[in-house]
Amino acid sequence: MTSTPPDSTSAATTENTAPIRFAIPKGRMAEGVHALLKDAGIRIRAGARDYRPTINLAGYTVKILKPRAVIEMLDLGTRDLGFAGADWVAEDSRDIVELLDTRLDPVRLVAAAPESILVDGPNGRLLPDRPLRVASEYANLTKRWMNANDIKGEFVLSYGATEVLPPDDADCIVDNTATGATLAANGLRILDDLASSSTRLYASKQAMADDAKRARIEEFVMLVQSVLEARSRVTLEVNIAADRLPSLLETLPCMREPTVASTYAGSDTTTPTGFAVKVAVPRADLPTLIPQIKAKGGTDIIVTNPEQIVP
Repeated sequence: MTSTPPDSTSAATTENTAPIRFAIPKGRMAEGVHALLKDAGIRIRAGARDYRPTINLAGYTVKILKPRAVIEMLDLGTRDLGFAGADWVAEDSRDIVELLDTRLDPVRLVAAAPESILVDGPNGRLLPDRPLRVASEYANLTKRWMNANDIKGEFVLSYGATEVLPPDDADCIVDNTATGATLAANGLRILDDLASSSTRLYASKQAMADDAKRARIEEFVMLVQSVLEARSRVTLEVNIAADRLPSLLETLPCMREPTVASTYAGSDTTTPTGFAVKVAVPRADLPTLIPQIKAKGGTDIIVTNPEQIVP
């Protein structure tokens, strides 16, 4: 069952300590963050145009910011805790503390160019050896990439929809992509991978240096981590004959130790004839694990989805 933090208003404080100033991103990563918090029992209440919602965690104030602003405010120390993309942390070289990688909204930061300008090279098609105009929202990462690859030319700051700039307004771009489909649809070929990114939870160094705030932030991380752990695992229950239990246990992965209970065989014997085994296993293992359990003699297999797992 999902644990639900005690209800409160965003202006509440806990034991007279300063509130945790929490930032939630707007834009493409907002949906995943809101779903993650909801599954952790953390409810955000906000109107359609409300940038200061309330939250059912005592001692928290909340503000909705653009992801790049989240990391800037964390670096400045005006926010204590917030979700943002790792790409902007790298772009702006912010000195903040990464607490958790949610693995939500994974993207690659890539360099791409139109096929029409590429030239044949020893290892495939390459950018031409001439001054180039390279466009991106990521000024610092792009300039570092240009220097590392000895690419001469001009950097052009983009303000979104970077993929539509070539070939008229740019020769090459650096942009983030989840699948590469948008780049391909605009006639661009990926030439290089600069970095990878996802939605991550960060804290300010100032907040982590405050013992009271650090303790509450660690509790928050535990709640969020419990949902991520549950999403990657399933609860598996199986019945097994007593003489086949050791062989089954050799097969089953589990977080620590499996739960084993004897099954009821009637009042005529006190010796267990079978056992019920319960484990939390990686979801990705199910296609191979279930046939193995059947081959070991397992029966009555039940698979359920946990909502939270706290180790």
